[in-house]
Amino acid sequence: MAARWAAECAGRVLPLFTAEAPDDERIPDAIARTRAFARGESTAAEEIRQRMIAVKAASAATSPAGAAAARAAAQASAVAHMGAHALGAAAYAAKAVSLASPGQPEAMRDEVRWQLGRLTEAERMVLRQLPAVGQASGGPLGPGLLTRGVLGEVIRAIQADVGWS
Repeated sequence: MAARWAAECAGRVLPLFTAEAPDDERIPDAIARTRAFARGESTAAEEIRQRMIAVKAASAATSPAGAAAARAAAQASAVAHMGAHALGAAAYAAKAVSLASPGQPEAMRDEVRWQLGRLTEAERMVLRQLPAVGQASGGPLGPGLLTRGVLGEVIRAIQADVGWS
């Protein structure tokens, strides 16, 4: 499971959301719940029941970067439902950094490099077993939002680095 890594990716960009909505605890709570799930302190059923809370919280952001940071947390909290959401968490976190750093293309590359450096070998093995982005018939890696633009670019880079086969 890659819940720990997904929570780290989302947690790193959390300040982009909390700067805009300092009193909104839904996104920090989603990240905390994902960390608890990763430690075995919560069940998949409990997390699945609460995963949409973070999705709705993205509307509290006042900038595209803040919204992307919230979506990173929403993807992380959905890892309990489907492990492929870990890649969505990383992709949205990288997008948040990119949006917060206009004119600095290296910012997103540096973020992805940081994310890759945080992966354990066990998490790399989990990510290797996921379908290639855009190749699955459904789920987070199937045709849709995560396959296009910056999100798809980041996921493809991560999958290449972990040795997806």
